[in-house]
Amino acid sequence: MAKRSIIHMINPMVHNSPFDINMAVDAGYEVIVPYENIKLEEVHNLAQDAIFSRGPSGVKKTAMFIGGRDIGLAMDMLDQAKKAMVPPFEISVFADPSGAFTTAGALVACVEKELKKNFNQGLEGTRAIVFGGTGPVGLATAVIAAQQGADTTIVDHFSIDTALEFAAEAKQRYGVELRATAAASDADKARLISNADLVFCTAKAGIQVLNASVLEDAKQLKVAGDVNAVPPLGIEGIGIMDFGEPLAHATNSKGAVAIGALAVGNVKYQLQQALLTETLEAVKPVYLDFRNAFDGAQKLV
Repeated sequence: MAKRSIIHMINPMVHNSPFDINMAVDAGYEVIVPYENIKLEEVHNLAQDAIFSRGPSGVKKTAMFIGGRDIGLAMDMLDQAKKAMVPPFEISVFADPSGAFTTAGALVACVEKELKKNFNQGLEGTRAIVFGGTGPVGLATAVIAAQQGADTTIVDHFSIDTALEFAAEAKQRYGVELRATAAASDADKARLISNADLVFCTAKAGIQVLNASVLEDAKQLKVAGDVNAVPPLGIEGIGIMDFGEPLAHATNSKGAVAIGALAVGNVKYQLQQALLTETLEAVKPVYLDFRNAFDGAQKLV
């Protein structure tokens, strides 16, 4: 009997995301097995249970997906799963906690595309500000941008100590230098974006981060991307389907363009589908994280 395709969906939280389950089904997996409240130290044994029960042919139709919300924990779980492999008993593993890796990859790739198209330059050497930079999407966005050479600042709404803590973790884990600050007032935000080239808005849904008055203080802003599709949007004046339309209210930044949440979401959806399909169809096992997500998003845009 032919082996059916199985994906084991590992999650340290109380439930798996219906979004991720739907995506796995649509990618072609026949059997979806969710696991909740999984601890880091349990991943190794779960991975070995998955590989040794199917034989060398069966592992090619077996994969593991790692969810949750903590991107550092997801990376640690990915590492533990990878270390559990015993060739030729190996399966593909894809980490995308809260969709953060695919969302961040899509966001940065979209911004990069418009930056090249409209200003004939890449991310290297730009000044990037990530609002909501201590959340999963924000931190992944900041790390990707920094790895591409952007001088990147993560912004927490409440606490500079929190921002500094996440910046230190990013340096330790990924070897990137992130600036860190807090900005609760419009004056603080205006100061931050006054000389920024790029703005990534990754704050919580339904919260406006940058209003029209703040945007007027930007002097050299080139591209702004927002992942909030719930009104009020994160950046005033951006349409949710904008992809290179003029950035309303950035009146002192010549040629500034906008990228809206659904434009990013469309790429994110295609990207997650493609990466899940890769785990299903790969001849040799693959281990996918935010770096693979950005690489894949660049190809899609």
